[in-house]
Amino acid sequence: MEHVVVFTGAGISAESGLKTFRGEDGLWEGYRVEDVATPQAWKQNPELVQAFYNMRRKSVLAAKPNAAHLALAALENKKKVTIVTQNIDDLHERAGSTNVLHLHGLITKSQSSIDPRLTYPIVGSEITMGEHCELGSQLRPHVVWFGEPVPAMELAIRVCRQASVFLVVGTSLQVYPAAGLLNEVPMDADVYIVDPHASELQIQRPVTRIARKATTGVPHVVDQLMA
Repeated sequence: MEHVVVFTGAGISAESGLKTFRGEDGLWEGYRVEDVATPQAWKQNPELVQAFYNMRRKSVLAAKPNAAHLALAALENKKKVTIVTQNIDDLHERAGSTNVLHLHGLITKSQSSIDPRLTYPIVGSEITMGEHCELGSQLRPHVVWFGEPVPAMELAIRVCRQASVFLVVGTSLQVYPAAGLLNEVPMDADVYIVDPHASELQIQRPVTRIARKATTGVPHVVDQLMA
């Protein structure tokens, strides 16, 4: 069966009202990335980092899947679909996608601050200071911060090497190592890029560029793939 691998970034979630990773001013929700998204920030001020992600989590829970998420979920009715996402929200799952690999973690989970393999579902929307894992360490967001390894990268590479169709949605292919996944896709695979700035991306292989937002571009491609 044709294997469609979809690689999604912040652009697909932005249309559900979730802000992209950082603005033109270099800030993320008004904070310097170095202050809320690094192991050093956690060590220096865990209360601030925890509060920041609690706020982000509430935004995620209030957001709803959009037409792009729903189209990708519907594609499973006709094709084998694997979604590899840089996003930490659960909108793909809530839209109905069943095979989603989160490269950078999932904000609706917590993890041990000493063993990232220990993860837990979050009851409600907050992790509180004083909540501990089974090893006795403070729980933190299940999010890969700058400077941390990406545990799911090896699996993502294997998935991309199996793609017969590779669909890129809402990412500028600038954040590494994730952006390098395109290089793992077989040269005989059909590659589509859906992004308002698709025509500006420097890509050294044949691709079909759809210069649209995710909510219109993804249903367009999905209709073609399901025809």
